Amino acid sequence: MVSKDRIAEPWGARSPYGPGDEWPTRVDSYLADGISQDEVDRWVQTASILHSNGDALDIAVKDERIVGVRGRATDRVNHGRLGVKDLYGWQANASPDRLTVPLIREGGRLVETDWDTAMGRIVERTKTLLAEQGPSAVGFYTTGQLFAEEYYTLGTLAHGGLGTNHVDGNTRLCTATAAAALKESFACDGQPGSYTDIDHADVIALYGHNVAETQSVLWMRMLDRLAGPNPPKIICVDPRPTEVARHATVHLAPLPGTNVALMNGLLHEIIANGWVDHSYIEAHAVGYEELAERVKEYSPDVVATICDVPAAQIREAASILGHAERLLSTVLQGFYQSNQATAAAVQVNNVNIIRGMLGKPGCGILQMNGQPTAQNTRECGGDGDLPAFRNWSNDEHVKDLARVWNVDPMQIPHYSPPTHVMQMMRYAEDGSIRMLWVSGTNPAVSLPELRRVRSILEQERLFLVVQDIFLSETAALADVVLPAATWGEKTGTFTNVDRTVHLSEKAVEPPGQARADLDIFIDYAQRLGLKDKDGGPLIKWHDAESAFEAWKECSRGRPCDYTGITYDKLRGGSGIQWPCNEENPEGTERLYEGGNFWSSPEYCESYGRDLVTGAPVEPTEYKALNPTGKAILRAAGYLPPHEMVSEDYPFMLITGRTLYHFHTRTKTARAPQLQAAAPEVWVEVAEDDADAAGIAEGDLLRVSSPRGSIQAKARITGIRTGVVFVPFHYGYWDTDGSHGPDDAGRAANELTITDWDACSKQPIFKTAAARIERVRAADGPAPAPTNTASAPASAVGFTTHGGADAGAGEEPQERATEATR
Repeated sequence: MVSKDRIAEPWGARSPYGPGDEWPTRVDSYLADGISQDEVDRWVQTASILHSNGDALDIAVKDERIVGVRGRATDRVNHGRLGVKDLYGWQANASPDRLTVPLIREGGRLVETDWDTAMGRIVERTKTLLAEQGPSAVGFYTTGQLFAEEYYTLGTLAHGGLGTNHVDGNTRLCTATAAAALKESFACDGQPGSYTDIDHADVIALYGHNVAETQSVLWMRMLDRLAGPNPPKIICVDPRPTEVARHATVHLAPLPGTNVALMNGLLHEIIANGWVDHSYIEAHAVGYEELAERVKEYSPDVVATICDVPAAQIREAASILGHAERLLSTVLQGFYQSNQATAAAVQVNNVNIIRGMLGKPGCGILQMNGQPTAQNTRECGGDGDLPAFRNWSNDEHVKDLARVWNVDPMQIPHYSPPTHVMQMMRYAEDGSIRMLWVSGTNPAVSLPELRRVRSILEQERLFLVVQDIFLSETAALADVVLPAATWGEKTGTFTNVDRTVHLSEKAVEPPGQARADLDIFIDYAQRLGLKDKDGGPLIKWHDAESAFEAWKECSRGRPCDYTGITYDKLRGGSGIQWPCNEENPEGTERLYEGGNFWSSPEYCESYGRDLVTGAPVEPTEYKALNPTGKAILRAAGYLPPHEMVSEDYPFMLITGRTLYHFHTRTKTARAPQLQAAAPEVWVEVAEDDADAAGIAEGDLLRVSSPRGSIQAKARITGIRTGVVFVPFHYGYWDTDGSHGPDDAGRAANELTITDWDACSKQPIFKTAAARIERVRAADGPAPAPTNTASAPASAVGFTTHGGADAGAGEEPQERATEATR
């Protein structure tokens, strides 16, 4: 059983081990009060749904209710360990405010109805729009928390049935840059590294990756290495003094938005000092000369003036990277949601490539994900890409997918890149998207510049369908609301960051009339009468396992080949890493062994994009650059962000996560232990900035940007001066039905800017200019006059910056205070 101090000590006790040893097992569990292990009726296999690590666990069931969880000791990912969200988050499933019946809008209000009426209304509107305008009138915006089978069904009906190009997932907000960076360097998605590389690495470099809070079990693994013999050196890039930073050999805290300059400085030192594997580059990479030439101008002294990081620290970090014998690099939102996101993440790839640190134990790259099934969104077509990493610019790939679906190739939209969610919002704003189906996500809280987003979703001309487990702020604006089943109430597979596929079995029935998302999508396709070219049903599967078999066939021969995996093979033991096929029947621990890449022009998923403009690289250009399918070294110069600090807004705002919540707190706020650990929003302010402004710990502050304002209590921390941090989890509701402090807004995205990375189209949540004002002293009356922080205590270099930080800006759902519009 779990001890009572896991909230206070979230990473638990240490199990030290050395390089090359197997990580020791430690089984964590938590059962509801009054329930003992002996009283559990059955244990049902699954994995975590509240982060991206993929922790395998079993659900405890008693009297047909979920009553607890325990870690799976046999699983390669977590060796029995569970994080705090794993231990306590399951309690949200039984919340009394779950959606249990469909709702439709009548007379301006949402009222209960039956499934036939709700689905009939959706199908009728779909057919009308298809007749009036065609597929471009319909868009789908999904999540990173469904199962592979559900994404594949959605992608099939949207692309192969309706023919719309407007499909995206909220993974656009968290890990689109991970996919984009991998496509730029390796011409294909798929993580090169493995979690087991932590067991072997002598250097672990974390770039904008607050792993202690975003993947806490992975951090436990790193902590256990640090506690053992011959521990790895840690490099941390983050403007905040995170738990990772406190354990770092070198902590680089650059000005937000200067990540490309910092990475170029590190590459400059590695190349200038000859810490390069030239034989590996000659055999397995292209683009080295351009990269070496580009970084010449980024000496540590030059970079120090851009990033406000001491040149000596840059040299020290570069020396550690340059002398590493086994280098593992990880990247997350501090790079993904900042200025020049893809360009910065690609430079991390460049470090490993020029050092020849790929495809060997301890040598890898993990461009991390932010959600439990983000990888499946990308693999299965839920983010708009063609399923199984097919190249939408390659006509032969489109023809092959048409063969799998038995449709005409021209039915599959491939005339332009898939429409990302920010562009979908723009199309809805101008009236060309007239129906938007949102499943398992809450854009009314999670997208940037919320005032604008709400105005779009509130339009009478937009037919809004929301499929969710709670009545979120987005659902409150919907024309039709569909109650969905969630984790533990349905069966399916999902894949974590290092390509480990887990099976999640149904443990209990969903509440009321709630249905699995797979069943909802299949029902929609059947009611629409979607057919293949021979007149048979387009969706030929009927349940989770038959959908998985269809997905396996779609993946055959592609990089993410699942054909060697079955439900039975996943039951009882550990998850399995793809590709898993006849050549790799037990899965594949790490990719690109021996410099074998998936980047040949005929096979690759992407030809890449211009890192500045985002323009797709033409097939002929790519073939000339990389005819034999090597890794690609792509260079990039530093460019300042679009929004910079000013006299009126002198601070740079960054957003991110806390350990105890997930996205907009839909589930975690309904777990008493997690909600009690982080009950309200806060704003982190540097000690020098707080002193200059007369701000004390706990003071109520107003944080404003050119787009809006929120109120939050001050936390005085070691964050770098001139930067303020706000966690993005908090929206417009609380578990007691109340709002934020003084009924003021708490959503960080009231402040963020409508801007996105040119390549990945990921919104930039870490580059917003802001100001802070004291509204009320801690536990005291409002001051008169209000004390405003007009400038940071130290504003060195604050004319060019953007946002590197720990992790931020996605979602899914949340409960609304009313259901009218």
